[in-house]
Amino acid sequence: MLMIVLNVIYVLVAIAMIALILLQRGSGAAAGSGFGAGASGTVFGARGAANFMSKSTKWLGVAFFAISMFMAWYATHGGRIEGTDLGVMSQVPVAEVQTAPVPAAPAAVPVAPAAVEPAAVPAQAETSVPGEETAEKPAQNN
Repeated sequence: MLMIVLNVIYVLVAIAMIALILLQRGSGAAAGSGFGAGASGTVFGARGAANFMSKSTKWLGVAFFAISMFMAWYATHGGRIEGTDLGVMSQVPVAEVQTAPVPAAPAAVPVAPAAVEPAAVPAQAETSVPGEETAEKPAQNN
């Protein structure tokens, strides 16, 4: 019951925040009046004490985050499923899990390093590309 009430309050707070944020005038709204014949002395307008809308937005934001944190904590620590109606999933039979013994891994066999000889690396055959001639360059006399 608590989570249903919190979810309803949560949605109402979110809708109220959206409405208040969209109704407020941005700080750049009076930027054009600073360059023309407007009464504003600065580019972004003089800002006095916060008005009702910005204070309301702040407190709605605090409530939004507080409800979010409480619902997250409640879901991980004190949450339990309310009701036992699982809908379609209640018709699925619960499978019994049988655990089979897991065989142990075989022990590693040590290999003596002296008995292993390095493999012979075949030498690369010198091949020439057709059309490419190997000519000696004349010596340069300085």
